[in-house]
Amino acid sequence: MRTLVGWHIEMEFAEDGDRTRAAALVRLSDGTELRGHGSSTRHHDDRPQLRVGEEVAGARALNDLAMQLLTKAQEEVARPTAAPMTPLM
Repeated sequence: MRTLVGWHIEMEFAEDGDRTRAAALVRLSDGTELRGHGSSTRHHDDRPQLRVGEEVAGARALNDLAMQLLTKAQEEVARPTAAPMTPLM
């Protein structure tokens, strides 16, 4: 088996009090860039755990990307690829 293409996903996180936001970016081989977003909010009674907020927000951003990728693939499958061939005579 050989790898035909590789994707690199970039993730960024921002903290604002009890809220963590995540942004994910993937660049596809066709030049398309998709961006996913996710967030998490810590309950005020929970102890601060930065990593947990990042993991939840990151997972939600990746899930957003996954849904976009599925939609893109579905649209490409449904799109006609070429005009039907007509007989010469």
